[in-house]
Amino acid sequence: MVRVPLTMAERERGERLGHLLRAARGERSMVDVAIHAGISTETLRKIETGRIPTPAFFTVAALAGALELDLELLAETVCGDAQKNVPHQGAPATANSRSATRSASALATSIRPTLASSDGATSPR
Repeated sequence: MVRVPLTMAERERGERLGHLLRAARGERSMVDVAIHAGISTETLRKIETGRIPTPAFFTVAALAGALELDLELLAETVCGDAQKNVPHQGAPATANSRSATRSASALATSIRPTLASSDGATSPR
């Protein structure tokens, strides 16, 4: 099976996802998050650095659960309007990467308080 090369938009979307997940992880160790998500630390590292720009849905869902992120909001933040205009027959998705990056920053900022309990410790999961 021949793998179609990723478009620039797909690579940028993977980088946005990685940055957002890294910001959501905060002070938690990579090992802790990977264990709670049921993935390897190496896989998490590659997703966070953009080396795996299109991780499997269930991997992203597991990470969202481990980081207590709303999966729908995560998708909207990372994909922007691109998910509303699903490409057909290999056409590249388009999204304004600046606005999506700003949205990812806003989401990362807004979710950070939910990762800490009232006494300031990270919430166990």
